[in-house]
Amino acid sequence: MFSKSKINDPAPKADDAAKPASTERAGDSPRPDSGGTEFKASAPKAKPPASVLSSDLHVTGNLKTTGDIQVEGTVEGDIRAHLLTVGEGATIKGEVIADDVVVNGRIVGRVRGLKVRLTSTARVEGDIIHKTIAIESGAHFEGSVQRQDDPLNSKGAAQKPAAAAQQPAASGSSASSGSQQQPAAKAGS
Repeated sequence: MFSKSKINDPAPKADDAAKPASTERAGDSPRPDSGGTEFKASAPKAKPPASVLSSDLHVTGNLKTTGDIQVEGTVEGDIRAHLLTVGEGATIKGEVIADDVVVNGRIVGRVRGLKVRLTSTARVEGDIIHKTIAIESGAHFEGSVQRQDDPLNSKGAAQKPAAAAQQPAASGSSASSGSQQQPAAKAGS
């Protein structure tokens, strides 16, 4: 079933090099050089670079990828990615869902991420649902912060139906947010 690879065999003798391939064992002949090929096929591929949306680009619509996105322009729609980096001059108006979110620019909408980082130049107007969060000094944040073990799973929001029902009404206008939401927003900022 298994055969010894040629890599582990001692150096071939002069007599072995002269032998034709037909005299090799049946297990060795179908794939004589498969040892090196198999390793290349199973080796992990290099991670592709992040997709960059330049500063002169305005996107209207949703974006979804399993890779990384770096936004330098404007996006009006929801974004789902592995790593989302929001540049200093960038604006996103919509929900953001990513494993890692680094905000240097502006987001107007809900942010859901395993790791969320607001740098000193960040402006976020919306709720943040996270597993871990870091907010640097100077960041501007208006909304509530909620920790969840699985913030990417939308079922996690359904676990607290009273809060979920009030949040959409509160997001329409900051002046009309419910009295129950205001203490949470003040405590989070």
